[in-house]
Amino acid sequence: MADLEALAQAVINGDRDEVVRLAQEAVDEGVAPESIVNDGMIVGMDEVGRRFKANEFYVPEVLIAARAMHGGMDIVKPLLAESGVEPRGSVLIGTVQGDLHDIGKNLVAMMLEGGGFEVIDLGVDISADQFVEAIGEHSPNVVAMSALLTTTMPGMKDTIDVLDTAGIRDQVRVIIGGAPVTQDYADEIGADGYAPDAASAVDLTADLLNSS
Repeated sequence: MADLEALAQAVINGDRDEVVRLAQEAVDEGVAPESIVNDGMIVGMDEVGRRFKANEFYVPEVLIAARAMHGGMDIVKPLLAESGVEPRGSVLIGTVQGDLHDIGKNLVAMMLEGGGFEVIDLGVDISADQFVEAIGEHSPNVVAMSALLTTTMPGMKDTIDVLDTAGIRDQVRVIIGGAPVTQDYADEIGADGYAPDAASAVDLTADLLNSS
């Protein structure tokens, strides 16, 4: 019998081979794909996020857990599409123009996927116009911007200003994060939220979508 509790634990342990084995076992036994994700892998990633916030896990452990989870998602994702299961929402993410740092962004993207969101990762050095173009193409619920340098933080404000000018600011929620970023800065530039770490970004995204 499929053991979704063991699947969650394998994600926490970062044991990719075990995640793949247990996910395949659950599929073979006819467990609903959304249950494999929600009751197995997401439960595991939620615990990873809790431990990360509590400083019990650090970035390497989170990355290893996320990669393990992705191994299971590779098996389940095609079945989710076939059964018409929708993600919790979609997030467009990128590091702002002039900033080439991507570790934090990648961590947030992995945690969001682990939380059941569809993630469109634009990469690094993304201009305001590129964000606007991608919003038109993908129609995300949330736009997440990252900056690691104080010199590139203004790119966040520039992007929000361009969204206003383009008349699409009210179509998306905007969240920001990165080492020099603060809640005060988010309030100052008109962002909808600020997350101090990857696990908080997942909670913030869920809260924003639940309140919309």
